[in-house]
Amino acid sequence: MKKEKKEIKMPHTFVIVFFVVLAAAVLTYFIPKGTFETKDVTYVHQGQEQTKTVLIPDSFSYVKDDEGNAVREGVSLFEPFGEAGFLNYVFEGLVSGSKWGSAVGVVAFILIIGGAFGIIMRTKAIDQGILSIIDKTKGREVLIIPLMFVLFSLGGAIFGMGEEAIAFAMILIPLVVALGYDAITGVMITYVATQIGFATSWMNPFGVAIAQGVSGIPVLSGAPFRIVMWIVFTLVGVLYTMWYANRIRKDPSKSLSTESNQYFKDYNKNQELDSRFSLGHGLVVITLFAGVGWIIWGVIKDAYYIPEIATQFFTIGLVAGIIGVIFKLNNMTVNDIAEGFTDGAKDLLPAALVVGMAKGIVIILGGDAAGEPSVLNTLLYSAGNVVDDFPQAVSAWFMFLFQSVFNFFVVSGSGQAALTMPLMAPLADIAGVTRQVAVLAFQLGDGLTNIIVPTSAALMGTLGAARMDWGTWFKFIIKFQLVLFALASIFVITASLMNFQ
Repeated sequence: MKKEKKEIKMPHTFVIVFFVVLAAAVLTYFIPKGTFETKDVTYVHQGQEQTKTVLIPDSFSYVKDDEGNAVREGVSLFEPFGEAGFLNYVFEGLVSGSKWGSAVGVVAFILIIGGAFGIIMRTKAIDQGILSIIDKTKGREVLIIPLMFVLFSLGGAIFGMGEEAIAFAMILIPLVVALGYDAITGVMITYVATQIGFATSWMNPFGVAIAQGVSGIPVLSGAPFRIVMWIVFTLVGVLYTMWYANRIRKDPSKSLSTESNQYFKDYNKNQELDSRFSLGHGLVVITLFAGVGWIIWGVIKDAYYIPEIATQFFTIGLVAGIIGVIFKLNNMTVNDIAEGFTDGAKDLLPAALVVGMAKGIVIILGGDAAGEPSVLNTLLYSAGNVVDDFPQAVSAWFMFLFQSVFNFFVVSGSGQAALTMPLMAPLADIAGVTRQVAVLAFQLGDGLTNIIVPTSAALMGTLGAARMDWGTWFKFIIKFQLVLFALASIFVITASLMNFQ
């Protein structure tokens, strides 16, 4: 009698993060703490002077004890009084940072987006809209994939779209599942597209602009090369997604996201919908699109970030809820606005928790401040010193590899630029690599790995919206990630050989 082959089940995201934190804790016993001196640098972007605190490359020093030995403290199991021990990583991770970023700001951002869209979904306007789209696109459904992919890629390239993809995933994933595709397709045309645009951008204010400013080269220079790169990467992303989506539509059993797909199928089936798209539904959809326009305007014109965007999404949800009550959409009452917000936030709670847990990895390593003693600073300094030991093109590729790995620990594009580029720019000079190539290696390494690392708040939020765990996502995306890695390697090496300025 043949034994049934057991399917290997990927561990839960919380389990994966726990063991990564454990590995980080072990490293603190072997790697000494180091620190850099810092300075403020200024640069001009879009006519405005920007300031960033960055490290001074030659200022690295190990933290030493009274006897002159490098300090290897090793984290303890538990620390009282707000200190960071191994078992403190969840709480300390969740409350770390500020409202402007990871973790507490991003956690609040994810919960507010979830709540706002919980209200919108309670009106049933999106569900009625999906029904209308299905009716009107019969025979042309496949056009939705390239159109959405290109639009979201442009969003990533032009204004650094990332966390905003969570909200759009909530709308588009039920739609693509209803059209016969799967939840993975929905994540590809929203979040993955934004990160391809982010990584290959010629004007992203949160990535390439900061990296160029910190590196001392003209901000937004080298645009023609990057625009070509964006076209190539976006085309590859569109073709791969269309190939995958058509394959799933022909044979749904090949999808890895079966549980997620079933959730959205059941959700769509249980909705008491008709083909009537009323005035109230239309006003909710108009509110949503007007709100998105408001967000884009704010990001481009006034550099709106997490606090402003979260409030904008809350406003959109609140207005949609009021419209729902006035027009009695889905028999909504005022209490339904509150309940919708609660249910929506609850759906994204696991994703918000992962953000805090992932931040715990960096906290265990001593934090990501260049001027504070940490194991992460020592890792940064050690990896940076390897760059000048290789031929020019290999040095450029190693910079890309280093930025890809380092992004696991510091997912923020602006944060990684401020930490790594002051070190990489002068090292590029020594290795005979142009600083423009060093910036290219940074943006590709930073942006593309956001598609796979479980420490990315935007990724985990989008997967939360897709009702998909990270293990399932990893099994699917790893092949495409290798394709992107190979393509990025070709661009970095080519740029190095052509002395890209």
